[in-house]
Amino acid sequence: MLNINGDQEEFWGKSEMGARWLTFEDQLDTLFQPVLELVLKRSGLSRGMRILDIGCGTGASALAAAQLVGAEGAVRGIDISEQFLERARQRASNAGLGNLSFQYADAQTTELSRGDIDAMISRFGVMFFADPTVAFANMARALKPGAQMTFAAWGGLSDNPWFKTPHIAATARLGQPPKVDRNAPGPLAFHDKDRVAGLMTDAGLVDVQVTTVSLMLNGPLSVEDAALLCTRVGPAARVIAHFNGTEEDVRAIVDTVVLQFEEYLTSEGTRVPAAINLLQARRSQ
Repeated sequence: MLNINGDQEEFWGKSEMGARWLTFEDQLDTLFQPVLELVLKRSGLSRGMRILDIGCGTGASALAAAQLVGAEGAVRGIDISEQFLERARQRASNAGLGNLSFQYADAQTTELSRGDIDAMISRFGVMFFADPTVAFANMARALKPGAQMTFAAWGGLSDNPWFKTPHIAATARLGQPPKVDRNAPGPLAFHDKDRVAGLMTDAGLVDVQVTTVSLMLNGPLSVEDAALLCTRVGPAARVIAHFNGTEEDVRAIVDTVVLQFEEYLTSEGTRVPAAINLLQARRSQ
């Protein structure tokens, strides 16, 4: 497999940071369930369809899609992390889903199919390509003419307290890490709707729409657990790792986040507002 996104493979497949997603899998799947529901609702999946799930991670979105398309359909999850795929295969086996498979592949460079895919989905799996335009074009070739891709990406940092609050707390405690291009591969790479729409158009896609959708993330039951989770994964975790933050530093950062997250506590647990950019486009006829 030609892999020009090796740094992403290293991060998600081999680093401690990637391994944390396995540790917190259940909490993260619950947290992002509203995002997955948004993707599935807008993608129009139906029984008998052939689906590709890009950046499938540990399999939550692929499992949900497999149930929607039924035994007569098929879902294939694509990811660059072998440790995620191993877990996804285990989950599919436990669920008894025979219409679901997983493939280790770089969706920017791997031939994903010969144009026989009915739809393509992703829950936060497409913001990490070295060359997004090339990646979108490669993914489009897997679709049937006129078929649609529906991807969720994070909106701007200022509209996503799940990222912003712990990031501010971490930098206030430890300092600012070296600045990086805001459009560089990473969780927030697709925050600019106009830029992403341009990338998709340049890739030859049609009917391009990038829409910001406001929703509530399903955070943990307690504010303390919510603060711990958002500090352990995401931008704050990267700041802590960069400065080799101590347990004392982490505790101070979490305490700060707890104070800020009090307003998100409800009778059903924490509900944190989020801005999600929904990317939709079709392969030309």
